[in-house]
Amino acid sequence: MEHQKAHLAMNTPPIVSPQEWEAARQQLLAKEKALTRSRDALAAERRRMPWLAVEKKYEFDGPKGQTSLLELFDGRRQLIVYRAFFEPGVFGWPEHVCRGCSLGADHVAHLAHLNARDTTLAFASRGPQADIERLKARMGWKMPWYTIADSFDTDFGVNECTAPTHSSATASVCFAPTSSTTAATKRWGAPGATLT
Repeated sequence: MEHQKAHLAMNTPPIVSPQEWEAARQQLLAKEKALTRSRDALAAERRRMPWLAVEKKYEFDGPKGQTSLLELFDGRRQLIVYRAFFEPGVFGWPEHVCRGCSLGADHVAHLAHLNARDTTLAFASRGPQADIERLKARMGWKMPWYTIADSFDTDFGVNECTAPTHSSATASVCFAPTSSTTAATKRWGAPGATLT
């Protein structure tokens, strides 16, 4: 038992006076505020990125059959497509989605919050709909999830997980419809990109 306690000992910082602790906290707070300002500036720069016209007609298979990229908007002004890695070649297939994608899916809140902001979230994978629906039912996930039926993921650079064991991957692309409603416009998208 004594050996276990030694093994579990924590490497802790020193105990200091209230004044020393406050000084250390103020130094850290200044760094945290600088990081926040830097992150906010980067987010603003991302929002100013030029848009890219998407003229190719992308198709997906969904629970109700074939659907287009524009139909994924579901009548809203913005679409976020999360490229989830659930397909042959991914660790755990066909019982599991990639670990990182699973973690992300577990944290998708009630979609009414996004929808109220005129935004649709859709997951997309190469796995067949029957496997996607089985996975969603087992995990209790409710988000719309489509099967990529063409070169969508390759064209947007979200066609492969960079983790060697497919343990973490984030690939999202944000779209807005054009006024013609016959094409979409890529607002921004990158591995790890988030809405701000």
